[in-house]
Amino acid sequence: MDYKYSEVVDKALYEDHGLSHGIPLRIHRDPDKEINGALRAQADWSRDVRPVTGYLGGLGVPYSFIRVTVPECLPDRLEVISYANEFAFLYDDEMENLDLKSFREGRDQMLDAFGNDALNRKVDAGSRPEKKLQAQVFGEMLAIDPVRGVTSMKAWATFVQLASRTRSTPFETLAEYLPSRIIDAGELIWFGTLTFGLALTIPDTELSMCMSLARPGYAAISLTNDLYSWKKERKDAEKAGLDYVFNAIWVIMKERGVGEEEAMEVCKEEIKKYIAEYDEIVKKTGRDLSVSRDTRAYLEAILAKSPNR
Repeated sequence: MDYKYSEVVDKALYEDHGLSHGIPLRIHRDPDKEINGALRAQADWSRDVRPVTGYLGGLGVPYSFIRVTVPECLPDRLEVISYANEFAFLYDDEMENLDLKSFREGRDQMLDAFGNDALNRKVDAGSRPEKKLQAQVFGEMLAIDPVRGVTSMKAWATFVQLASRTRSTPFETLAEYLPSRIIDAGELIWFGTLTFGLALTIPDTELSMCMSLARPGYAAISLTNDLYSWKKERKDAEKAGLDYVFNAIWVIMKERGVGEEEAMEVCKEEIKKYIAEYDEIVKKTGRDLSVSRDTRAYLEAILAKSPNR
């Protein structure tokens, strides 16, 4: 991949806790568009859904979420994917603040709006406010790139349909849990975000191969998310009345009969294993010129979302 819009961050300026496998942290050079998109999403949510209070979201100093996870995003697409990402964060927080009954009702409403009806931009006075915002961001994406905008929204819709079922029951082993966690962590949302943000088209003949090759990268990302969100998710599960936590730390504790600290160390080792495996996949595929340029670029873009994020 040619790096046009990002720069490498000095390793001395951030902590990777030994999980990055030496993969450099890159950041998009333009902070303004991400800030504009995120703040606009927060303002729209506050106006149409519920006031945003005590909310952190994707913005941060000096590193914000989209600029380091999609460092090579085309400049004209940075604001809209920042908006879409912030919108997703806001909805996710909304779900996590509900009790078990309300969570299930909210999940079903989300499925209707963003799964079955994701490509429908028609809204009226009876439409849910979240649906109106989803239609708005979809329209902005179509105005920039109609083909990839549709691809992105289809991926989003499929994610919602699949993710609505991932947390319904606890898992007994990490091997059983991880495929569902990869779905829940947004494998398909990121497929849509990266292909739109970088203007990539994965050939139909390579799609299955591309998704398979990318999976260890998403495994590393999912486990990293679980490692650093464990304490919050444990509290959220208790608040929702759940007797299990949809998190690798909980699964490892149950599967291996270990305590919290030991389970976190096991999780770290699993992250290192998957990121090393994926780094080798990206290097090998990068040398294989029989694979399309866009597939190779997509796989490398996932590496930019590595655990030092």
